[in-house]
Amino acid sequence: MKKLLNKHLGTGEGRSRLGLAFTVFAIAAFSLWFALPGAFAQGISKWEREFPGTNFETRIIELDEINDDGNTRDSIPPVRDPKYVPVSEVKDMGPLEPVLSVGINGDFRAYPLRILLWHEIVNEVIGGTPVLISYCPLCNSGVVFDRRVGEQLLEFGNTGRLRHRDMVMYDKETESWWQQFTGEALIGDLSGKRMTPVPARLESLARFRERAPDGQVLVPENDGARPYGSSPYVGMDTQRIPRALQAVHFPYPLPEGVSPMDRVVVVGDEAWTLAALRENSPVVDDDLVLTWESGQNSIHDTQLIFRGRDVGNVVVQRKSADGAKDVPYDVVFAFSFRAFNPDGTLHR
Repeated sequence: MKKLLNKHLGTGEGRSRLGLAFTVFAIAAFSLWFALPGAFAQGISKWEREFPGTNFETRIIELDEINDDGNTRDSIPPVRDPKYVPVSEVKDMGPLEPVLSVGINGDFRAYPLRILLWHEIVNEVIGGTPVLISYCPLCNSGVVFDRRVGEQLLEFGNTGRLRHRDMVMYDKETESWWQQFTGEALIGDLSGKRMTPVPARLESLARFRERAPDGQVLVPENDGARPYGSSPYVGMDTQRIPRALQAVHFPYPLPEGVSPMDRVVVVGDEAWTLAALRENSPVVDDDLVLTWESGQNSIHDTQLIFRGRDVGNVVVQRKSADGAKDVPYDVVFAFSFRAFNPDGTLHR
C-alpha cells in the first residue's frame, strides 16, 4: 500500500502539500475499495440505534446485501446550506474539471465533483423543482432526482452504508433506505418506491460556462473543511485488475475486453462503453443520440483533479418533433452497471 501511494502521491518535494491528512484519506479510500465486500455481521441493533424510525421488517432486499464499512449516519456529511457563485466568478477550478450540471426552467446550476466526492448529497430546489443531487465516487455514479415521491417531499442524508459499492441514502421523513444508483427505496416504509431522474450532464466547467453563462456553481460551505480540488482515489480508474481478483472483488460478469473500471454510459437498462463511444461518436440508436467530445478531467486519476487524464464529455439526447432533448444518463464504472442491471445490454 505504501509503495502504491508513493507512486501516485510522490515523495519529497513532489509529495502532496496536504501532507499526512491527505495520505490518511487516500489510505482509507484504497482500503475501502479493495476490501472484500462486507457482510451484515453485527445484526441490526446498531442500525436500529442510528435509525430508530426505519422499518427494517419492510424491505425488497436481504439485509446482508448492505456493506457496513465503518461509516455511520451522515459521517459523510451532505451539503446542508448550498452556496453558489456565478460561473463567471469561478477562479479556483481548472476549466476541464468535471461538474454535474442541471437546468430547469432556465435555472442552471453546476455541482463540481471536487465538492461532491467529499459530500455526495445536496438537497436543492432548482427552477421550482425540488431535486436531489447525488454522487457516489466509488462507482462514479452521478444522478439528479426529483425529491417528490407520491404526495411526499423528501430530504436525503447518507446512511454511511454501501450496496454493490454504491451509496445507500436515507430520507429524513420515513428513514427509508435508498439506492443512489437507481433511486429506489430498499428498506423501510417506502420500499419499492422510486424517484424520477432529472436530465443532467456530467461535463467540464468550461462547457457549462459556455452553455449557461448566467449559471451558478456550488462552492464549499467552508473552504478548509476538506481538501477540495484533490482526490483520494488516485489511479483508481487506470489500475488493471487481474482476472483472478476480478471474480473476488467484482463478482459481476462482463464481456471479454471490458474491465470493471472501464467507464460506460448508462441509459435505462442499456449501456455503451466510453471507449466505443469515443471511437464512433455520434452513436445513434433509434431516436437516441449519444455524443462524445474531449476535454474533461478524471477525478480517479491524479491527486490534483485539474491534472487528471481526459475522459471526455458525454451528451445523451432523444430526437423529437420539437428538436433534440436531454435525457437522464449516467457515466459509471462497468461493474456497477452490471451489478444493478444483470440482464441489461452492454454495447461495446
